[in-house]
Amino acid sequence: MALPATFLSEDQFTCSICLEIFNDPIATPCGHSFCKACISSYWDGAGGRGAKFYQCPFCKESFPKRPELQINRTLKEITELFKQVPTDRRSGGAENTNSHPQHHHSAQSPPGRPRELPEGIFAEMMTRFKRLPSSEMPHTTLPYPNDPHAQSPGPVNAHLSFQAQNNEQHYPRPPYFPSARDPLKGRGDSSPGLPLCPIHLRGLEFFCQTDNTCICSICAETAEHRGHNVTSAKREWHIKKSQLGIAELELKELICEKQRKVEEIHNSLRETQVAAERETDGLVCAFSKLISRVERCQAEVLEVMEMTRRAAEHRAQNLLRELEEEIAELKKKSTALSQLALSEDYIHFLKMFPVLSVPQQTKDWSSVSVVSELTSGVILRTVNQKIERFQEEMRKLPEVCQLSSLDQSLPRPNPKIRRVQEYAVDITLDPSTAHPRIILSEDGKQAQCGDCHQPVPDNPERYDRVVCVLARQGFSTGRHYWEVEVGGKTDWDLGVASCSVNRKGKITVSPAHGYWFLSLRDKTDYAFRTLPSTILTVNPRPSRVGIYVDCDKGVLTFYNVEARMLIYTFTDTFTDTIHPFFSPCTNISGRNEAPLIICPVAMTE
Repeated sequence: MALPATFLSEDQFTCSICLEIFNDPIATPCGHSFCKACISSYWDGAGGRGAKFYQCPFCKESFPKRPELQINRTLKEITELFKQVPTDRRSGGAENTNSHPQHHHSAQSPPGRPRELPEGIFAEMMTRFKRLPSSEMPHTTLPYPNDPHAQSPGPVNAHLSFQAQNNEQHYPRPPYFPSARDPLKGRGDSSPGLPLCPIHLRGLEFFCQTDNTCICSICAETAEHRGHNVTSAKREWHIKKSQLGIAELELKELICEKQRKVEEIHNSLRETQVAAERETDGLVCAFSKLISRVERCQAEVLEVMEMTRRAAEHRAQNLLRELEEEIAELKKKSTALSQLALSEDYIHFLKMFPVLSVPQQTKDWSSVSVVSELTSGVILRTVNQKIERFQEEMRKLPEVCQLSSLDQSLPRPNPKIRRVQEYAVDITLDPSTAHPRIILSEDGKQAQCGDCHQPVPDNPERYDRVVCVLARQGFSTGRHYWEVEVGGKTDWDLGVASCSVNRKGKITVSPAHGYWFLSLRDKTDYAFRTLPSTILTVNPRPSRVGIYVDCDKGVLTFYNVEARMLIYTFTDTFTDTIHPFFSPCTNISGRNEAPLIICPVAMTE
């Protein structure tokens, strides 16, 4: 959209220190512009030397560190173009035809009135401005004159200098009083073709900035608009059209920014696809190698089994051969004895009897046996144990990969929660273990921290310092699952504890000391209590927590029941009976008064 020519005055290009047109203009952090040499001299002198801070000479804003001065090249180019405007057009024509130099302002001479910038120079200014990227656009503070809706001055783009400014831009507009030179004086000669005032039937040639409405010359003199900021409606129209052009430029820049973000997302998506293909190829290769290794392992185990069988067979054959030789010798001697018993030759009998009657020396075979590992099944049991552990690790692998790549802002359901819910158990709280401040419900399903200690016996099982309680039920084998409502609490602890843990005085909580539990502090800080604690990022925040424990495998897992998400898994060895552990934590000023509630398990879909 083409911008109209605007009104500019020499004051807008004048340094407020030297009162001359800018030479190497710079902008301070507060947005005001000065000549580089002027502001440097000011800060080197009373405006900065020996002081703890540096001030802007115009608005007196202080800076703890001397700002770095960089020439505002855009403002410098515009100033150079402005210098090309004839002096009479810049300073009011015949009103300022005195001999004062072009760049000096006499204290007695009135400020020059704004004039319209020639279209050619204005177009060149705008062309140079449009070529500038947004990152190079200078910033300055140029408040709209007498705008009743304007906010406090702040940094705006330097192209606001193209908007209409007059010599009163830094001063409040005085109340309206018609004068001999006032354009309202000739209100009877309003321009033809203007819309008429519905009250006075005069042309609406003026604009009340206070009421934001077009008025006629008579309206401006009435009490309704007396003292208001009144300006030419046509001039205000040009200003607003300039603002529309600037708004369009800003929208175009915003559109470009959004389009760059779209392209960035597309690039990220393409990179993700390439990475997914690369990861997929790598995973396929890894699993192929794994399968190949399993096949080789199978062949090696089978070879070991075959070698074991052959060794047992070889040993058995040697033993059989030795036994057969002994049996043959014994049979031979038995035959000789039978024949000797039938002999009638007593001389031969007496001669052979001493030889055959001596007991045969044979090997003691009572402790000899052929025992193989194959017959005991030890190889198969070992392989089965290894395979079971491997399968368990393989089952965990998708969850581990999900946790490592999961964007916490995009919760994803975990279908495993339905499987663990099949091991739901009925949990009730044990009042003999509850801290004196804990209030238990009659059914043993709720635990809440009270304001004071209750009169309860100090039995050995009771916690006396930590606000917590154990469940009646204890587990040493098998799989177990329960759910606890935590939605209204800011702090809580949930998990399991060994039945032999210390319950008196200060307690060190960690797996090494028999405590395995998840904690919430200050509504947002989640951690699993190890030494040191394992900080967790949990999103979304769970209102119901599911706890699953596999005593045989030493697995403790926490779930967000509503979101069906895995929160955390910890693996250890439970050498003792473990009990569900609950701590509602202390209630400070009613911030954490909600109870922990053991809920019936409803199977999720």
